Amino acid sequence: MRIENIELRRVTLPLVSPFRTSFGTSTERETTLVRVSTADAEGWAECAAEPDPLYSPEFLDGADLVIRDHLVPRLQALGDALTAEHVATALAPVKGHPMSKAVLETAILDAQLKETGVSFGRYLGAVHDMVPAGVSVGIMDSLDELLDAVAGYLAEGYLRIKLKIEPGWDLLPVRAVRERFGDEILLQVDANTAYSLADARHLARLDPFDLLLMEQPLKEDDILGHAALARLIKTPICLDESIESARDAAAAITLGACSIINVKPARVGGYLEARRIHDVAAAHGVPVWCGGMLETGIGRAANVALAGLPNFVLPGDTSASNRYYAQDLTAPFVLEDGHLRVPTGPGIGVDVLPDVLADVTTARTDIRF
Repeated sequence: MRIENIELRRVTLPLVSPFRTSFGTSTERETTLVRVSTADAEGWAECAAEPDPLYSPEFLDGADLVIRDHLVPRLQALGDALTAEHVATALAPVKGHPMSKAVLETAILDAQLKETGVSFGRYLGAVHDMVPAGVSVGIMDSLDELLDAVAGYLAEGYLRIKLKIEPGWDLLPVRAVRERFGDEILLQVDANTAYSLADARHLARLDPFDLLLMEQPLKEDDILGHAALARLIKTPICLDESIESARDAAAAITLGACSIINVKPARVGGYLEARRIHDVAAAHGVPVWCGGMLETGIGRAANVALAGLPNFVLPGDTSASNRYYAQDLTAPFVLEDGHLRVPTGPGIGVDVLPDVLADVTTARTDIRF
């Protein structure tokens, strides 16, 4: 495959409602799209980095710079030998920046699969045509607002509810949701690193609510702290930010730091490493699920394909498009009995809507090969 051009396109889409986590509140999705053009196809991907380095050290302007000045030149050096499978090795000398590397690998893989007529799901090894969808519910201003939101999502058919929590917003919202909707709903919480091991006694007070899991309660680098916490509470611990590679997953599982893993392809450097994490977890009998980063339809299509792999046995954050956007960049993903359909077309299996793309574009850079 010979690449002719790589386009970096900055876009901004308004969210249908503010989304608050322990990191802050988002009212829009600003991201950089990467379009890889060959003589016969074009591949698309979106960068998961956020405008500010709060979720991870990467941030959007920095990602654009490292892609343009440090990553793309290494890919250009490969010439006609460049394939998606070579990207990680070619970019390995550049330390870190997994989201920047992931968006390049994904766009190249999309173009490559479109040239050969193979879908993302088939290439990755998906075994399901439909994947169960959960929804992530941000921190609200009141319990009444939270309960109304959860009621709406359950009415839409979502199969799992995830509540964002932080100190001061944890026991009461969980209790309120359990009392209102009962023990039969799948319920989990996500702390986004907001607690410390000193909060173990407090976090143990969530045990009676029969949560599916507690996601990333401690700092991302505190693997031993998570292992200690796992011995002090009954709720299963799921790691998110702590897992950046298959090696991280193996270490965390071996140390007893988690019994479930949230796989976010962008956080781990791309879908090929995400598949390796899936395989490592499966070999250890540890279930995984697919996380989300407020993706547009471009990123959501690839995530849904990944979630079709056999060890993705828990509903992920692969929500329908209207959870976040009134107008998506692709045809919308729609819930079907609580599930999303895995795209079957070549590559990510969805087309970008050119008129919508033009309306939300704020900047564009072309890098000729």
